[in-house]
This record gives sequence, C-alpha cells and structure tokens, in this order.
Amino acid sequence: MDWDRLRMSLAATSLLAALCGSIGSARAVAESEPDGVLPSSAIEVVVEGQAIRGRSVGPASGAPVLLLHGAAFSSMTWEQLGTLRVLAEAGFRAVAIDLPGFGGSKSARAEPATFLAKLLPALEIDRPVIVSPSMSGRFSLPFVAAHPDRVAGFVPVAPVGAEAWLARLEGSAVPALVVWGERDRLLPVSGARILAAAFRDARVLILPGARHPAYLDRPEAFHRALVEFATRVTRR
Repeated sequence: MDWDRLRMSLAATSLLAALCGSIGSARAVAESEPDGVLPSSAIEVVVEGQAIRGRSVGPASGAPVLLLHGAAFSSMTWEQLGTLRVLAEAGFRAVAIDLPGFGGSKSARAEPATFLAKLLPALEIDRPVIVSPSMSGRFSLPFVAAHPDRVAGFVPVAPVGAEAWLARLEGSAVPALVVWGERDRLLPVSGARILAAAFRDARVLILPGARHPAYLDRPEAFHRALVEFATRVTRR
C-alpha cells in the first residue's frame, strides 16, 4: 500500500476527526485542564531549521516516554486519549510530538530515517521508551535498528514498513512490546509475531476487537500494558 492510500484509509476511521488536533502555541506554556487532570505544556524545538511542536507532561526527572503518531493523528491524540496523564501519574516524563508535516509541525522536509537521531538531543531526551503507531514506523524503525543503545524500550503499534527492517532488527537487544488490533484491516495481525521475533526480549499484545489504531478501541488495556512495560524496561 502506498503512502497516499494509507493516509486516506486511516483518515476514514470513525474516531479520527474527533481526536485530531494541533498545538496552537509555539511557546512552552501550561494549559488549563479540568480538576484532577495533570496540565500539559506546549513545547517547541528546532530540528534542522524546522520547528517541531508537541506537548509534555510529568516530572522532568522521570524516565522519558516519547509518543509518535499515525497519519491522521497528532500529539493531541495522546492527550485526549489520556495517555499523557496516565504516564505522568506513573512517574514518567511523557513527551508527544507532531511529526514533520503533521499537527503543529507544518513542514515535511525532514528525512524520516534520521529524524529521531536529531530530535532526541533537541528534546534533551536520553534513552526513551518509544511508542510508534502505524505511519510513524517510518521514523522509529530505522532509529531502533541503527541506535539500539539509545532506546530503553520500543512499543510499535502495527507500524508501517516493518517488513523492510526485519533483517536489520534481527537479534535486537531492545525490549519490545508489539501491539496490534485483532480487527486490523490495514496490516494483518500476523505481522505482530513476525516483528516480535526480531527482538530478543519481546511480548506481543493483541487487543481484542480493536482496529488499526488499536489504542483508541482499548485504551485501558493499552495504557495498563504500556505502563507495565515502561516501568520494567526503565528500571534495568
């Protein structure tokens, strides 16, 4: 499936329109939240002359979790789904970014294969757990393959392009939690175990009844597994 068709397919998912959003601010300012919800801060860094925007929540000293997103989503998805709050309450520093050409990061001129290697220093993040759904596999898979020592853990969620990186990932020491929706119609669920087999330490999580953006359909199960995994791999 080519890039344009993938983007169109994802855009047709029923919940996407409600969850899409943009940052709307280039400054790191705390945003107001309902009572009981941790506030997030809008962030902006510059990577190769391009403004990359997103949002962050949680203690600065917390182990970092970097959240990427799929083609029809943005960093706002993770806030609206409650993922940033869940991670922050568990003591993590949760950072969600808008990938180049999405959300508040308007330009798409960055090279996906080398983008994360340049983004992490700009964010002042060292060895994050990387959560990478769908399209964002174009950014995360090359980085995990080339820089395993810079990744504490990897959570691919039906990532695009995994088959092209299996050989490079073979025997990877990066701990992985491979997530897939049982009812994924874009990428066969059989791909979960194929990808997991490339890692020496991997668990497969198939979310029952969930579609391609599986975390939308089963957020509680996804959050529970994500926190458990991130806690384990960042305490090593």
